[in-house]
Amino acid sequence: MNLLHMKYVVEVAEAGSINKAAEKLLIGQPNLSRAVKELEASLDIKIFERSAKGMTLTPEGETFLQYAKSILKQVDAVEETFKKGISVRKRFSISVPRASYISEAFARFSTFLEEEPDVELFYRETNASSVINHILQEDYRLGIIRYAENHDRYYKAILDEKRLDYEMIAEFRYVLVMHAECPLAKKETITFDDLTDYIEISHADPYGPSLPLSEVKKSELPDNIHRKIFVFERSSQFDLLSLNPRTFMWVSPISEEMLRRYGLVQRECGGNRRVYKDVLIHRKDYTLKKLDNLFLEQLIRAKRETLKTEVGQEG
Repeated sequence: MNLLHMKYVVEVAEAGSINKAAEKLLIGQPNLSRAVKELEASLDIKIFERSAKGMTLTPEGETFLQYAKSILKQVDAVEETFKKGISVRKRFSISVPRASYISEAFARFSTFLEEEPDVELFYRETNASSVINHILQEDYRLGIIRYAENHDRYYKAILDEKRLDYEMIAEFRYVLVMHAECPLAKKETITFDDLTDYIEISHADPYGPSLPLSEVKKSELPDNIHRKIFVFERSSQFDLLSLNPRTFMWVSPISEEMLRRYGLVQRECGGNRRVYKDVLIHRKDYTLKKLDNLFLEQLIRAKRETLKTEVGQEG
């Protein structure tokens, strides 16, 4: 496979036309068109749909483009490393849902890096759709996606289609977290109706890869809360909870240490029976490295400490 032709395809996809890509690449339009057709012929696929409006990717073309970008990025990294004599830096990257047991695992993992003279760590919290995209398009090595149990077949079909390996890490039900002085914390039993007069803090990310939001909401937690605060990052959610006793949040179980740190308590909600899964994913052709295994050791430890009760054993 010709790497130059691969680069041409990436440029055409980004420009949306042969003419614009040819101008950027400083080559003749006929030569560029011929190179793209030769690459399509060599792979026996159709990468572009051609029309008067320009060039649009076919489904096969979209898959090819993901691989092409990843390959070209790796080629650039190899050239930079060896042409400039740069030492090879170890790299760990993971994209995850917001979960206290995962963030605690990452913090513990970071304390084991004193013996690593040259290392970069990337830790990103987001939704399931973005996690998958980070693995496929942004060269993240590991990911953890979260979804409701009833979406299991849907997500596994996506992961199989994208050629991603997956393994379940944790299974749990969401709990309520709130200020220790919140009136809800003093109730023996909390129902969905009890939440109506309080302010819900919710993450503002999209819910999933392509399920319509209306369909996802039907199968998620009840939407009977009239006041909501949407946050995009992690720190403000705990500030809000610890300073405003009228707020609450649905979360995966939080460790006792973190609850004490922010003056919070967590409670079960009697009507909430939905089970969620956290699933580890990575490319099928990726082999776990030393740093990956070190993080996973801390992840399993943190999970065992935080999610002490198995879902199947709960009353």
